[in-house]
Amino acid sequence: MFVSKSLLPLFLAASLAPPALAGPLVDAARKAEEQAVAGDPVGAHNTIRDAFGAFSATLPFTIGKAVFVAAPPEGYGMYATRHTSEFKSGEALISYVEPVGLTWRAVDGGNLESHFTVDLELLDPKGAKLAEQKAFGSFDFKGTVRNQEVFAKLTLNLSGPPAGDYVLRYRFRDTASGAVAISEQPFKIVQ
Repeated sequence: MFVSKSLLPLFLAASLAPPALAGPLVDAARKAEEQAVAGDPVGAHNTIRDAFGAFSATLPFTIGKAVFVAAPPEGYGMYATRHTSEFKSGEALISYVEPVGLTWRAVDGGNLESHFTVDLELLDPKGAKLAEQKAFGSFDFKGTVRNQEVFAKLTLNLSGPPAGDYVLRYRFRDTASGAVAISEQPFKIVQ
């Protein structure tokens, strides 16, 4: 077989690449498609949900989304993003935050539970800590599946801060694993 010199690096890279592995998510997707075609949409949904929950358990604990919202969220993904990070003095700062990679552990009766706590730090733009509150929030989730549609609504009421730039830092702690994830939201107080 003849390979031109200009194509040789591409040919070598392609021939030395490891074979693609299907993995549990691909296997679950294939099974779910078969279930759906066979007229079992509930089974297909459950197969994908369970596979996604198992996959998510392998992810490191982190924050997937942290945004200021215009009003308290009504549920997972059910919020209106605030169009500015400027707040008037005394105005509530409402954050919608989605943790990823929570640890779920078995509890009595075959159910599962997950728990995380949130500490708050108020920083200046250079990172100096102006205020903090440990255990600002505590969240428990219990159920029969590793639910991935988990969020935290965090409301901070600042009274009398001077106008200026700040950073709101939330430190999330997954109590089952001890892992920590941080979200930071810059904002400004205007008069």
